[in-house]
Amino acid sequence: MNNFLQSLKDRMRATLNYTRDVYEYGLEREDYYQWIVTHSKRLEQFKNLHKGESCFIIGNGPSLNKMDLTPLQKVHTFGLNKIYLIFEKVDLNLSYHVSVNPYVVEQSINNFISLSCPSFLSFKSFCLYQKKQMNKLKVPENIYFIGEGSNCSFSLDISEKIDKGYTVTYTAMQIAFYMGFKQVFLIGVDHSFKTEGKPNEKQVLKGDDLNHFSPNYFANQEWQLPDLEGSELAYRMAKFTYERSGRKIYDATVDGKLDIFPKISYEKALEMCNQKT
Repeated sequence: MNNFLQSLKDRMRATLNYTRDVYEYGLEREDYYQWIVTHSKRLEQFKNLHKGESCFIIGNGPSLNKMDLTPLQKVHTFGLNKIYLIFEKVDLNLSYHVSVNPYVVEQSINNFISLSCPSFLSFKSFCLYQKKQMNKLKVPENIYFIGEGSNCSFSLDISEKIDKGYTVTYTAMQIAFYMGFKQVFLIGVDHSFKTEGKPNEKQVLKGDDLNHFSPNYFANQEWQLPDLEGSELAYRMAKFTYERSGRKIYDATVDGKLDIFPKISYEKALEMCNQKT
């Protein structure tokens, strides 16, 4: 009888854990299993891959147009969302790419697939795209899927789950931490938008996009309004986690409005950042 009760408890616990995980990852049952079995383990190869090194996380603000981005070809870089639009001006030779927003993934999936670097995408956003298109897109080896968590924390293990923190920049910070980067330099994180509406509200942007480095970024397309307050909460968690681990995030954005991280000049950041080997 005792064995039966223990077996019943174990099954109930497993069911509860499964239900919790499906909810936290934001996936349906079949998608959740697919991510766990097929995709999550692929992320483990990046653990401490760049231990003690430095990198730049490149935001998409208009301030990028005020900078000479050519020197970034020699350092490790994370490009975010539609950074590929800047390739008309400069070949950044990106090390990594990150995108989690469902509208961005839907609008740019073919561009992400054509990137020559690893691209980390939200599996939930990709599944939503697949279901909307009613087809199964063949995904190449350069695409790595991350699972979305919902526990408002800084993830130390991206092969389990990750919190988006209201901004793709926060996702990139967690991936960089998992890879072992000791110094992270932000550029293009202007933290300033010209919008009307509620945070995270879906809108169609009419005309040119003034909030990003390219006027075509979200021009006449769907996008979600930024949540600056929510992003700041996430950034503070990133700052806390990095500094408690003896690491540092610096803000080298030209004329940026974010006041969470220590400010340094772009030139100084380039001096401090070790080059790729």
